Amino acid sequence: MTVPDWRRRALLLAGLTIGYNLIEGLVSMHFGWADDSVALFGFGADSFIEVASAGLVLWKLLDHGNLARERKATTAIGWLFLWLGAGIAGGALLQLAGRRHPPTTLPGLVISALSLTFMVFLWRAKLRTARALDSATVAADAACSRACIQLSAVLFVGSLVYLVIPALWWADATAALALALLIAWEGRSMVRAARSACFTGGCGCSH
Repeated sequence: MTVPDWRRRALLLAGLTIGYNLIEGLVSMHFGWADDSVALFGFGADSFIEVASAGLVLWKLLDHGNLARERKATTAIGWLFLWLGAGIAGGALLQLAGRRHPPTTLPGLVISALSLTFMVFLWRAKLRTARALDSATVAADAACSRACIQLSAVLFVGSLVYLVIPALWWADATAALALALLIAWEGRSMVRAARSACFTGGCGCSH
């Protein structure tokens, strides 16, 4: 493949990431709210912040990125991740204190399984594209997909545990706390990357 071909591939992958996360976010938040699942609702909310992050990458790939603006936008998105992590953690702690749990975690299991399958494909495709283009921006996009895989894995395990052993009522809240930590870590990484002198744009998750 030629460089223009790889560049078109990078744009397509970034577009797929945005489209998938929009759908995933809407579906996850709907079922999370309906089933009182803090983990699934938080997972869905994170998807929308991932959309904004992927939008920065797409902006950079289209050569319309202004590094100073990207730095500010990346910092803002990083703080959104941190606030989201704090909010999910607070909701999970309240759920644990009230000994509440969702009636079922089947939606979380299905959504996270689909996300794992699709995001692993995207991550591997982005890594190949990043190497072909020697692009830090596409590498950052791949790192964001890897972070999404980690979140999906946590949601999958938490959903599966509760579905198989309903007596473990705290499984959803515990999964939510783990998600909150991962989301906050991602936000911290973005803020630190944006403040770094070697910031190159993109989501900042690879720094």
